[in-house]
Amino acid sequence: MGPGEVAALGVAVIAFAVVSMRIERWPLTMPMVFVAAGVLGDATDMVDVAPDNETIVLLAEVTLAIILFSDAVRIDIRRLRRYLVIPSRLLAIGLPLTIVLGTLINALLFPELPLVQVALIAAILAPTDAALGTAVVEDETVPVRDRLALNVESGVNDGLVVPVVAVMTAIILEEEQSAADWVVFVTQQIGLGIVLGVVVGGGTIMALRWSDDRNWADARFQQLATFVVPIVALFAAEVVEGNSFIAAFVAGLMFGSFRSRPDEAVPTLPVRLGAFTEDAAQLFGLAAFFVFGNVLLADALADATVTIVVCAVLSLTVGRMVPVWVSLIGTSLKPPSRLFLGWFGPRGLASIVFGLLLLEDTESLVGVGEQVFGVIALTVAFSIVLHGATAAPGARLYGAWAARAMETGDESDRAEMMMEHELSDEERSMIPKGRWSLKR
Repeated sequence: MGPGEVAALGVAVIAFAVVSMRIERWPLTMPMVFVAAGVLGDATDMVDVAPDNETIVLLAEVTLAIILFSDAVRIDIRRLRRYLVIPSRLLAIGLPLTIVLGTLINALLFPELPLVQVALIAAILAPTDAALGTAVVEDETVPVRDRLALNVESGVNDGLVVPVVAVMTAIILEEEQSAADWVVFVTQQIGLGIVLGVVVGGGTIMALRWSDDRNWADARFQQLATFVVPIVALFAAEVVEGNSFIAAFVAGLMFGSFRSRPDEAVPTLPVRLGAFTEDAAQLFGLAAFFVFGNVLLADALADATVTIVVCAVLSLTVGRMVPVWVSLIGTSLKPPSRLFLGWFGPRGLASIVFGLLLLEDTESLVGVGEQVFGVIALTVAFSIVLHGATAAPGARLYGAWAARAMETGDESDRAEMMMEHELSDEERSMIPKGRWSLKR
C-alpha cells in the first residue's frame, strides 16, 4: 500500500469514528463500511491497491495472526471446559463435512474445473469468522454455551484449514510428492505449530507474570510485548515450517491459560495485557477489509455470473448449515440452537487471507481463473452483509427463545444454557467480546 492508500484508509477510520455512536443501532457494521470504502475507492480510481503487492499479503497474515491470538487469550479451557463438546463436534465433524459438501456443490456448478480446484474453493471458504456477527458474541441473552462454541470454532478452524489449502495448492502447482510425504507435511504443520505456540505463548506470559510480581516492568511495555507475541509465533512457525496460524492461536490459548490467582482482581493479567492487542487487531482487520474491497471484490462484482452467485449463496446456507446440523446429532441441542449455530458461521478474514495469498500464484494456477476468486470474494461479501445485518435481530430472537427454554426446561437444560450474568466476574471476563464492537 502506498502513501495515498494509507491516507485514504486513515480518512475512512476518522469518518467512521465521528458517527460511530450515532449509527450503532443501524444494521451496519465496520466491515461493511470499510469493504464499501475499498470498492468505492476502486470504482472512482481514487484508491488502487496493487494486487501483486507483497505488503498486502503480509498485512493479511499479520492481521489474522493477531486476531486469532487476541480471541484465544480470553478463552479459559480449564474453567469453561464443559462447553467444549459443541465446538469439538463442529471442528472434528462439521469442518470436514463442510469441505466435502462444498466440494460436491462446487463440482456440480463448475464441471469444467478439476476436482482439486473445486475442493480448494471449498477449503478456503470453510473457516468462519464469528466476529462478523458482533451482536451474537456480545448479546448477554445468548447462552454462553453458544457464544463460546462459535468463538472457539472460528479461532481454531482457520489454522486447521491451512494445511489442507497448502496441500491442494501444491497439487495444483504440480508439486510431485507421495502420500507419505503429504502425511509428514500435514503432521509437521500442525505439530510444530502447536509446539511453537505453547513455547512462545506460555514462555512469554510466564516471563511477564514473573516480572509483574516483582514490579520490574512498565505496563506499557508489557502490552507492547503482548502485541508482538502472535507476530513472533507467526514468523517463527514459518522458519521451522510449522503452521503459522495454529501457532498464533495456540500461543493465545497458552497466554490466556495463566489466569489470576484467587486473590487477584479482575480483569486477569493476560486479559489486561491483551487490551492493546485487541484494539490493534481491530485496526488491522479494518485495513484488511478495505484492501479486500479494493483488490478482490471490485473485480469479482464486475465478473460475477449467475453460477458464481448461486455457489456463494449455497456456501453460506446449505454448505454450512447441513454439516453443522449433522455434527450436532446426538447432543441435547434443540433445533433452534442448531439452526442458530449453523447460520452464524460467517466467512471473513481467513478466506480473505487465503484469497490474497493465492493471488501470489495467479500466473501459476492455470485454470483457476475468475471462478475461484469470484466465489471467494462474493461469498465473503454476502456474508459480511447478511450476517452483519441479521446478527442483532437474530441474537435477540434466539436469546428470547433461550430464556423461555430455560424457564420451562429441567435443571440440566438450565445448567447447559447458562447466561453470562450467572458467571463469576473472572469467568465473565473470559467471554470474548465482538471485535467490531462500538461499545469499547
